[in-house]
Amino acid sequence: MDFNDYAKTWDTDKRIHRAAIIANEISNSICINENLSAMEFGCGTGLVSFNLNDKFKSITLVDSSKGMLDILNSKIDKYEVTNMAAYNLDLSINNSLNVKFDVIYNSMVLHHIHNTISIIKEFNNLLNKDGYLCIVDLDEENGSFHKNYPEFDGHNGFNQVTLKQILINSGFKDVESKTFYYDEKTIDGEKIKYSLFIMKARK
Repeated sequence: MDFNDYAKTWDTDKRIHRAAIIANEISNSICINENLSAMEFGCGTGLVSFNLNDKFKSITLVDSSKGMLDILNSKIDKYEVTNMAAYNLDLSINNSLNVKFDVIYNSMVLHHIHNTISIIKEFNNLLNKDGYLCIVDLDEENGSFHKNYPEFDGHNGFNQVTLKQILINSGFKDVESKTFYYDEKTIDGEKIKYSLFIMKARK
């Protein structure tokens, strides 16, 4: 999927509302304080991070879509946010970040990454000792969620048990997950139900 094409119309009321719920779930799932550094992988226009920026010392926002980051940077400037910095980078291909983080989180991104094991290992490399990883994504489904995106070639959500084992095999500990969000979307007149889970772990 070319997210540059979707960037200008990405911030719908529904996505803004859902991002606030996701951010709250992340915040309640881990011990956050204002001395910690965070990274959001696949940040898009920053909808989740704008709900978390007052809880961290700094947030590094990473995305491979320049179009999404253009929108994000315009919002950072508009709201004069001083602790958020965006980088046009595809961590699944190359990591040029020369820094480690206390918290890494991502929302609705992992199912777009072909090599799940590789990116999970990269998250582990980027975390400080005892740092947190939070993944929010789709529960395993039949492909209906992306029915109106014919170019989508990622995962149809995840089985939580399988993903949890990938994290453990990649060096993470204290892995926990739960489904916390249930919703539906209408595609071609058909109501498609879906749910999101949060999985947290420590390095």
